[in-house]
Amino acid sequence: MDKNTLLLYAITDNDCIGERDFFREVENALKGGVTILQLREKNMSTEHLIEKAKKLRPICNKYNVPLIINDDVQAAIQSGADGVHVGADDMDVAEIRKKTGNNFIIGATAKTLEQAIKAQNQGADYLGCGALFPSPTKQNAKPMTPETLKQITSSINIPVVAIGGLTYDNIDIIKDSGVSGAAVISAIFAENDTEKAASQLKQKISQIVWGVESGVWS
Repeated sequence: MDKNTLLLYAITDNDCIGERDFFREVENALKGGVTILQLREKNMSTEHLIEKAKKLRPICNKYNVPLIINDDVQAAIQSGADGVHVGADDMDVAEIRKKTGNNFIIGATAKTLEQAIKAQNQGADYLGCGALFPSPTKQNAKPMTPETLKQITSSINIPVVAIGGLTYDNIDIIKDSGVSGAAVISAIFAENDTEKAASQLKQKISQIVWGVESGVWS
């Protein structure tokens, strides 16, 4: 997996978007520079998740942004999404890989070095590591120190995306951590102007991770 794809990883949240049009806000975020999108609907049935993912696919394709489904492997496969992201307590990455083949993106959450190594060995394409800060969308998330994050990135070969309460104002915490990017929810979708929020975040993250303006390489 191209690690540049993980630079600005947006995760959807209906509570953040509220009464605004979901698909319009997602497209605005992609227009602003989101490089990979995860559809996260914890309380939605597989059938409805597939339906929603199918509506998102042409939008993601328009901006050449991979579509990842949170947790639901069946929905990811049946909707034609590019991949799935699973937690440490969900289906093993190795089992998913058997079902999906090598062209399917599999992301895995890792909160410890042991989990990170296991996920890599089982065939994960990337890791999501955190939470670096308390998150309003996942209040029970176990905190991760920057030191643990750096230990993980320096011990594995697959790219890592940082996650957990990251905002434009605190994103500097990922500097020198070895991550390929940052995953955010409210930092984009809780903002009234999602396109502007995504654009500003992408510029700042690209400066932190690569030391360049986002427009130089994107």
